[in-house]
Parts: sequence; C-alpha cells; structure tokens
Amino acid sequence: MPLIRNIDETPLTAVDLPGVKGARMSVMVGRADGAPNFALRQFRVEGGGHTPRHSHDYEHEVFVVSGSGTILLEGQERPIRSGDVIYVPANEEHQFRAAAPDGLRFLCLVPMSRDCGDPTPGS
Repeated sequence: MPLIRNIDETPLTAVDLPGVKGARMSVMVGRADGAPNFALRQFRVEGGGHTPRHSHDYEHEVFVVSGSGTILLEGQERPIRSGDVIYVPANEEHQFRAAAPDGLRFLCLVPMSRDCGDPTPGS
C-alpha cells in the first residue's frame, strides 16, 4: 500500500543504547508499513550528541537533511553537512557526531535483514 508521511510530523523516540548521547529516531517507512526490503529511518542528534560507535553486517546509505557534524569512517572523523550523501559499507565501524549548537538530522536507508525487522536504532 502506498504511503506518504511527512518528516516533520513523525514522532521521534530516544535511542536508548550504550554509547548514545542526545539521539532520537523514527522509522519513516518500515516493515510495519508493508515495506518488504528496506527501512528508511530519520535521526536527530542534538548539538554535541552522537550515535554509538558500531558496525553491522549490512550497508546503509545516508542523506544529511540539516545541520553539521562528523562521521567516523575508515578510522577517521570526516566533516559532514546538510546535503551530503554518505555510503557506509557493511562491517565498517562508524559513528555520527553532531556539531554544537547546530545538531544533525539525517535519513538512513537500510535493508530489512535478519537482525532488523524494523532496524535497531543507531544507524
């Protein structure tokens, strides 16, 4: 069934994982919406906050909607900002950090794999 959902009208919930500071997320489209292959998630990270430093066995693609900060990729912190598109390969350790006071807002597309019915928050 087709779906239209507005990013500004989708409630966010706190990401409650070790190593997270000031991050919230919502599943924009996922299995609960009938999507069989991919989930699209929205993350908002407050200024000075971050997602956990982690890796997983699936790739994901990221679009930075607003704000700025850094992403850890290949062991290096790299600057990111509104409009950037990021490819995170499978098994690559990564972490998103939001610049203060801007914060960071991004969309993350991930496959529906065995460990992500609606994918675990953390990107």
